[in-house]
Amino acid sequence: MNDLQKRIYDRFACYVAVETTSDSNSQTVPTTATQLAFGKQLAQEMKDLGLSNVEIDKNGFVFGEIPANVPGAPAIGLLAHMDTVEDYCGKNIRPVVHANYQGGDLVINEEKKMYLTTQNAPHLLDCIGHDIVTSDGNTLLGGDDKIGIAIIMTLAEHLLSHPEIKHGPVKISFTIDEETGTGVEYFDLERFKADFAYTVDGSLLGDIDCGNFNADKFLISIIGKNCHPGAAKDFMANPVRIAADIVSSWPENKLPETTEGEEGFILFKDIEGGLDHATLGGIVRHHDLAAFEQFKKDLEQIVQEKRAKYPNAKINLEITAQYRNMRQVLQEKPQAMQALEQALKEENIAYRLTQARGGTDGARLSLRGLPTPNIFASYENPHGPYEWLSLPWSEKTFNVLLRILENAAKN
Repeated sequence: MNDLQKRIYDRFACYVAVETTSDSNSQTVPTTATQLAFGKQLAQEMKDLGLSNVEIDKNGFVFGEIPANVPGAPAIGLLAHMDTVEDYCGKNIRPVVHANYQGGDLVINEEKKMYLTTQNAPHLLDCIGHDIVTSDGNTLLGGDDKIGIAIIMTLAEHLLSHPEIKHGPVKISFTIDEETGTGVEYFDLERFKADFAYTVDGSLLGDIDCGNFNADKFLISIIGKNCHPGAAKDFMANPVRIAADIVSSWPENKLPETTEGEEGFILFKDIEGGLDHATLGGIVRHHDLAAFEQFKKDLEQIVQEKRAKYPNAKINLEITAQYRNMRQVLQEKPQAMQALEQALKEENIAYRLTQARGGTDGARLSLRGLPTPNIFASYENPHGPYEWLSLPWSEKTFNVLLRILENAAKN
């Protein structure tokens, strides 16, 4: 790895050593204290680098600024999130560098027979000659999104140590609880004061998320009627059976494992209970708002049918809003996308404007009035032990962000 890649990697390795798993069941802000501790670490590093107006606000968001050395240039925001997903272990992460990848399988963990292959990591073949980073197979890697933080911090260091580089105001923030979809609702836009921004939280080289799912979550609560099974006829209402009936009633072709692209789905992700009660949790996702609303109506219809089928049970459906598609906002306020596409072309990066099958902090921020597309951060297979990243790809992300800032100062 070259010097720039080494600086990015060294920061990344330091950051993933800090466990910051978020918790969707927590009622605190942030949802875990480890995020707050990590935020304090990042704030101190920002102060040591010489950023201005560094602080952690009452909700745990980290803010810092690099003042403009060119008057009149737009204020550009750069964001990445501090938490890692709760779906897989994010504690005691030990990144492993596979230098100068030359093709074939990469060993993640020999004892567990875990390998990166062209089947489970098809973009590895785009990285011949690259230094590849994986976990040791016992945890996720944390590229989502600590490589984004490492790139932004390395860029900040570069700008402050090279005052000859012309740029406008650079607004930096590291955010909480992106993985739970709850953190950014507490984000202080007035404190940030950017004209437009970018989240560095995408995956593959050239992937630019300029749209995303509309997203809600739901909870179905079932109160049953229990008795001895030998005397259950016309009396028992079994919550376990009812929950299973609801799940099996949803169409097979509208599930995560049967959809792709801009096709939506419902995911039934949590179920617990017994013969007295049960809860069934999940999420609703679709890029098209009308189809998204229809999905929720279809789910409500299934619940209504089960109420009629199981009159001895009480079945309640609660739907909670999460986020909406940012596509329209970025079309109406095109400056962020125009600056990004210009930089990508100048850096000779083939890119794809994608509709993310997920959500980003940028989606919520865009809908609150701050246009914020999502830039690739150089990883693949997030949220699990097969996550990997390319350090040359990370360098390209760095270069694109630097080009955006330089062009904004020129224009």
